[in-house]
Amino acid sequence: MNLAFDSRPASELSGVARYTRCLLHELRSCLTVDITETHKPRAHVADLYHAPWLAGAMLHPPLPMVVTVHDASSLHLSSELTRGGMRLRLRYLAVERALRVICTTTAAAEQTIDRLGLSVDQVVVIPEAADPVFSPRGTKAVAAARRRFSLPERYLLWVGDLTSAMHRRSITAIAHAHRQLPLVLVGPGDRWARSFSNVVTTGEVSDDDLAAIYTGAHALMFPGDGNGFGLTAIEALACGTPVVGYDTPATAEVLGERAELVPAGQVDALLEAAHAAVRPQVPVAPEWTWSAVAAATCEVYQAALDHCESLPAVRPSIRRGRDHDRQPSARV
Repeated sequence: MNLAFDSRPASELSGVARYTRCLLHELRSCLTVDITETHKPRAHVADLYHAPWLAGAMLHPPLPMVVTVHDASSLHLSSELTRGGMRLRLRYLAVERALRVICTTTAAAEQTIDRLGLSVDQVVVIPEAADPVFSPRGTKAVAAARRRFSLPERYLLWVGDLTSAMHRRSITAIAHAHRQLPLVLVGPGDRWARSFSNVVTTGEVSDDDLAAIYTGAHALMFPGDGNGFGLTAIEALACGTPVVGYDTPATAEVLGERAELVPAGQVDALLEAAHAAVRPQVPVAPEWTWSAVAAATCEVYQAALDHCESLPAVRPSIRRGRDHDRQPSARV
């Protein structure tokens, strides 16, 4: 199989970037897949195109296309008649033309099917995994990270993109609430948060530093209200760090009993759970690996090609069924 893979997000520091890097690395170990990194695929050099992010989806793909949708929370914006809304609508129109859509949670899959009217056979759920770099670090590494980033001895942790408006709302609520422990924010776009009291910002950090910061934290706070996978929570658990979050469908699906979940939007309850957290003796991250993610993704590729071959000779961008069953086709 000759695969065209859009690797543009790999150079960023985000959950989508982590997904792209880890999946691409594992796909390269698969002897049945020959990969060309490009976002401009051509039919004579590849059999299939995979866009691992929404921005890579093509309105007129020249060959069968697979798209990964990480969080479908923005689907309600697709009909807004703003420039940003119209651009988003075109992206989702491109997703509709994919032969297969990969979602990382069942919650995202159900919303994608419902809002875009996709066939259940188009959508497959493949969860993400923690990169092997995230494991408990020793006391020397943790101490070194504390010195490097001027971290307190005990702290609550939040990790993510601080430029997101949704994240800023959650962080502002936590920063203004009464806390027994200081809050450490890790991620790009932290300037606006430096005015908060009892808050430390680190900016972007390396994976090794992040693993040490996870290990040294009293608890990771995960107040997510979307339907994405929430990779930072899995990374923290892999480092043996307790996670507290809001009880949303996606978070409950991914974390289950591995985390302490409180009703969505209740900041005081979230902080109470975070302060009461006790670090586990051993990591409790799911055993699902990136190797398994790659294997499941290869099955999706083959299913897309098999489906394409069974259809009349028409343009790949319109080769898809449209029944309206509202449940995803597979849960890996």
